[in-house]
Amino acid sequence: MGLFGSRGRRKGIPNEPALLAAAAENPGGSVAEIDTTYIDDPDGYVPPEAVRGAWLVDSGGKLTGEYEKNPRHGVPQDDFSKLTDPDHWLGWLGDDPAAAVREGIEESLRAQVADAVVEWVKILETPRFLTGGRPNSENEQVILVTRAALAAPFALSVSSAQHGRSLLLGVFSWAAVNLAPPGVRRDRHWFDLGVGLDWAGERLQQRIYEVDGRAGRTGAPRGSAVS
Repeated sequence: MGLFGSRGRRKGIPNEPALLAAAAENPGGSVAEIDTTYIDDPDGYVPPEAVRGAWLVDSGGKLTGEYEKNPRHGVPQDDFSKLTDPDHWLGWLGDDPAAAVREGIEESLRAQVADAVVEWVKILETPRFLTGGRPNSENEQVILVTRAALAAPFALSVSSAQHGRSLLLGVFSWAAVNLAPPGVRRDRHWFDLGVGLDWAGERLQQRIYEVDGRAGRTGAPRGSAVS
């Protein structure tokens, strides 16, 4: 068993300078073969499905001729498991949180490029969540959620007629307030490219107050939890 489960020996070892150089830098390891049908920059983020397989490298940094096929190779697919798998309440996003976040991401892109089409989205890390509430006036043991937010790091592929395909990395943030009556719900999205989760997570409290119309306050909302 290897990286992808099974391996075999191919006839002829590739004589590609980039592949040979990568092998020389990884003695005793492996070198991935990237399918550029799905990505334009093999040195950037590569979705797992874009890897055709891997060449095994000997201790001297030479290709051995052994090759492991990637059974997942094919068209990249959405992956929202890091959003939905954590045991965190996402009811404020509706019945399908993954679809809601995907739609929010696409709306953010179309605000900049009208014909933008998101080909796939992958949430790369467990998002940062913020949830705030107040006691129910009729039952103080019940907390009514009044505001919520998340910051989700992503990689995605987007295409448009004018710009072609682009692979983007960043963090998508969403804050919603007045989730419990009598207020009118308000939502806002942020689409930050080239930033990390720590950067976006630190801004969640400030941003949720901006949506709430109380910018400038400090500290977490009463009854809030940040994770």
